Amino acid sequence: MTMSLFDQFMSPIYLGIPLLALALTLPWILFPSPSLSSRWANNRLMTLQSWFINRFTQQILTPLSLGGHKWALILTSLMVFLITLNMLGLLPYTFTPTTQLSLNLGLAFPLWLATVLIGLRNQPTAALGHLLPEGTPTPLIPVLIIIETISLFIRPLALGVRLTANLTAGHLLMQLTSSAAFALLSIMPAVAILTTILLFLLTILEVAVAMIQAYVFVLLLSLYLQENV
Repeated sequence: MTMSLFDQFMSPIYLGIPLLALALTLPWILFPSPSLSSRWANNRLMTLQSWFINRFTQQILTPLSLGGHKWALILTSLMVFLITLNMLGLLPYTFTPTTQLSLNLGLAFPLWLATVLIGLRNQPTAALGHLLPEGTPTPLIPVLIIIETISLFIRPLALGVRLTANLTAGHLLMQLTSSAAFALLSIMPAVAILTTILLFLLTILEVAVAMIQAYVFVLLLSLYLQENV
């Protein structure tokens, strides 16, 4: 039973070829691109897409200085990419790449490291000053430096684990609820109907979680960037 629950998180393989690369490429194919001859939004989908990207970019970049605005393309693309992967993973018989901790750490660690290196290059004194709060008593200085250093290196791990854990828990809960509804259908139809209603509400919740977790991932990256620009 335990193995069958977690089989859905295994990377699919077809004819010995991992399909993870295909799953990562699919989101970019789904979004329309404006025609080369015109920059005007030529349909409602393009208008909605442009409105969403503009609103998100404004929301993320408002607290950042002008130096952080160079990250607008990276952060916006990452947000759209994660939302699309999370939402596609809610469809039946699909695979969610963002339930893989290795993928999430592969996204979180390089971007976090880039923010740290930018801080060390542009303002090394302020970047190192985050490791020691002002007014710290002298005996506590070595301990606080160690604690702050550990918390700094835990950030990318927390980013990846948060996204993985929330999506994995949601998928497992949906599978358990659907299995219970199917098993109770012939025994207790009334309870099965109530369980199906619960599954429907849970699916709506998971749609919200898929969008919120992608937003939180990018928001935390922007906060890390704000500390170093």
